[in-house]
Amino acid sequence: MKAIYSIMLIATVAGSFGCKKFLDEDPRGLLSGDAAIADEDGLNAQLSGAYSTLIGSWDQGFATAAAIASTMGGDDVTTHPESNKADFREFDQFNVTSFNARSVALWNGCYKTIQSSNNIINNYATTAGNEDNIKQIVGEAYFLRAFSYYYLVRFWGKIPIITTEVYSPDLLTVARNEITDVYKLIEEDLNKAKDMIGNTKLSSGRINKGTVLAYLADVCLTQTGWPVKNSAKAAEAAGYAKQVMDNKATYGFDLYQGGFLKMFAGGTPEEVFALQTDGNVTENLFYGQSGQPVDIDGWNDFQSEINFFIDFPAGERKDATFLTSVEKNGQTIQWQNFELKHPYYKKFWIQDGNAYTYHSKNPIILMRYAEVLLIYAEAQARSANPDASAYNAINAVRQRAGLGNLTAGLNSDDFIKAVIQERAWEFAAEWHRWFDIVRAEIVQEANANRHANEISLIGNPGDQSKWLLPIPAGDASINPNLK
Repeated sequence: MKAIYSIMLIATVAGSFGCKKFLDEDPRGLLSGDAAIADEDGLNAQLSGAYSTLIGSWDQGFATAAAIASTMGGDDVTTHPESNKADFREFDQFNVTSFNARSVALWNGCYKTIQSSNNIINNYATTAGNEDNIKQIVGEAYFLRAFSYYYLVRFWGKIPIITTEVYSPDLLTVARNEITDVYKLIEEDLNKAKDMIGNTKLSSGRINKGTVLAYLADVCLTQTGWPVKNSAKAAEAAGYAKQVMDNKATYGFDLYQGGFLKMFAGGTPEEVFALQTDGNVTENLFYGQSGQPVDIDGWNDFQSEINFFIDFPAGERKDATFLTSVEKNGQTIQWQNFELKHPYYKKFWIQDGNAYTYHSKNPIILMRYAEVLLIYAEAQARSANPDASAYNAINAVRQRAGLGNLTAGLNSDDFIKAVIQERAWEFAAEWHRWFDIVRAEIVQEANANRHANEISLIGNPGDQSKWLLPIPAGDASINPNLK
C-alpha cells in the first residue's frame, strides 16, 4: 500500500492541538493506493471519504458556521461585537489573520477532499468492477475536486494545485498557482465529470450531470468578474445554465413551490447539490444554536445585518428567511429587544421541532435551482441584451417570493444590478452574497450601508488585498512558498 498524504494534511497534523471529533467511516475511505481501490467497493468507499471530508464535524468543511463566518464581508451576515467571536469578527472587519480557525476548517476540508479525489482519479484504471459504475464514481471524484478548488480559489486566490495522491518531499516546497490556472483545472475537471456522470442522482447526497452543468455555469459567470475579468465567459455561463433549465425534468430539478422555508429541511427538487447529514455521525452544526439568539440559549455566532433586513422586500420569502421574535417564559420577545438587537435567520432554524439543540440532520444546500435561473439571467445580460428568456428566469424567482415581475426595458447594466440584488435576497446567508459583491467589485458599496449598532464591526472593505484570505499559518510555516 502506498503512503499517501497531501501537504495540507501534513501541516494539519504538525500544527494541530486540542480535541477533535472524527467521522466514523469505512476505513477504506481513508486509505489510498492499490489496497483501497482494488475493487468497486473500495472505490465507492474512497468516494464516500471524499464527500465526508466536506462535512467533518467541527474541524473541517461546510458543516459548521465556519463557512458562514468566511462570508461575513458581505452585507447580509454579521456577528457578536464582543464575546468569544473574535474569529467571526475578523471577517466582518476585513482583518482576517493566518491563525483564524474558521478559515482553516474550510481549507482543511477542501484539501482533504482533493486528496481522496486524486486517489480515485489517478488509480481507478486498474479497479475491477462494472465499467459504468466505475465511470460514475470517477466522474464524481472529478466534480468534488473541482468543487473544492472552486471554493479555495474564491477565498484564497492563488493556491497550490495538488493533483497527486502520493507524498514526496517536493510537496513541502510547492508554490501557489495563478488564479487563472486554478480555474483552468476546475473547468477541465467539470467537463470530464460532465461526460462521465449520469442524469440521475444515485442518492440525495450525490450529484448528476445537471449538477455539473450548473457548476460549470457558475464557474464561468464568476470568471467574468474580479479578479479574472474574462467577459467572454458570460456566453458560456448562459449556455450551461440553459442546458440545465431545458432539461430540468431529466435532472429532477425545479423551483420548489411548497413553501420557501420548507425547502431547507431537504428532499425537494430545489436541491442541485446538497451535502446530506444524519444528525449523528455527520452533523449540520449551524442549523441550531449557532445561529440562534442567546435569549433562548443560542450561541450568537451569526445574525442578519439590520439594514439588510430592513431593506429586504416584504412577503413570504422575508417571513421565512428571518427570525424576528422568540418565546421565552410565556412572553414574546421581538428582535429589537434581543440581547444583540438583530434579527436572526429562520431558514437555519432546525426544521424538526427540536429548535434548542446544537445540531441537526438538515442538508447543507450548496446550490439551488433558483441559482441556475439567476445565473442564466445575469449571464445572458452580460453576453447580449437581456431578452425575454432572461426576464422569465429572474421573474420565476420573484414570483415565488411574492414579488412583482421585473419590468422589461432595462439596459444591461441595470438588469445585471437587479439580478445581483435578487440573488442577495434569495440566497441571504447562504454564502453567495460575499462572492457576488467581490466579483462585481461592490464590496465597499455594499458595506457602506451598515446600521449604527454595527459600527464596531466595520473594517476597510475598499482594500482589495483584504478580499482574499491569508494562507493558514500551519501550512505557511512549513512551506515558505505559500506565504
